[in-house]
Parts: sequence; structure tokens; C-alpha cells
Amino acid sequence: MLSVLIDTLDDEEGLARTLACLVGGAVEGVVREVIVRDNGSGDGTLAVAEHAGCHVVTGGLAAAVGAARSDWLLVLEPGARLESGWTDEVAAYVAHSSMPARFSRASGSRAPFLSRLMARPAALAQGLLIPKRRAMASKAADAEALARGLAMKTLRAGIWPALGRQGR
Repeated sequence: MLSVLIDTLDDEEGLARTLACLVGGAVEGVVREVIVRDNGSGDGTLAVAEHAGCHVVTGGLAAAVGAARSDWLLVLEPGARLESGWTDEVAAYVAHSSMPARFSRASGSRAPFLSRLMARPAALAQGLLIPKRRAMASKAADAEALARGLAMKTLRAGIWPALGRQGR
């Protein structure tokens, strides 16, 4: 089982999209809990998180990681959507590995060529699957910094990056 961590700020629509794709993982017993680390949202983000039964953390990233009850964390941007079948791939991976991983980009999710040339890739655009102990050892201030610079395996399961982040 794994804990899902979503680092958010004023993105209630994106959070709702991401939570919707996690329902199957909860039903299959792969997702134990969802932790939403809110950075001071002024819109309905907190209401969406609370209505969905998420654990809301308003402290730093270390507090959010510390609140996780599972040995593995799945870190996603609000608005990111996992393709169907992701649960089998993730369950098999965490059973036999201790290395961080990310998802493959879903076919059709790439931004236009010039946009990809001009933009810096977001480290979290393809999600992050990381052992909790490794995340706890990090000094990262936010989820994006946690994913930056890690050597990772790429899973076959696909992800649609958050809208507006596909070319970054």
C-alpha cells in the first residue's frame, strides 16, 4: 500500500481531477491514504480535499511526508491523471524495488516541439514514486524539489501531466 501526496495551492479543479483517477487504486487496496499539502489556498481546494476524505497538512513538506502511514509515497501534481492499469505496475514495482520511479508520459500528452525546446522540464510532471525513508532524508522544501535530480526508473504505466505543465 502507498500514501499519495499532492502539493497544492489554489487548484481545486486540478485536485479533483487527480483524486478521481485515484479511486480505482483505493478500491483495489493500493492507495492507503491521500495527503494534501496545502500552501495557503484561497479557493475551494481545502473543501475538495476534505470532502474527498484526504488528510490535509498545512506545514512543510517534512510534515506531510511524516504524516504518511505507508512505506512508499506517490507524489503527484494537482491535475495529473494516471492511466488505467497503473495500480498493477506500481504494486509490482514497490514489491521488488527500493529505487524511486516515475511514470511514462501517456501517448498524446507531449507538448508541441518548440514548447518543449523553450521550457525547462518540471521534475514532478511524470509523478514520483519514492520510499518514505528516502523522502524523509531529503531536505527539499516542496514536492518539485523532492523530485529534482533523482535517478529514477521509468514505469510502463502512463500519466497525463497537469494541464499547463505538459511541456515544462
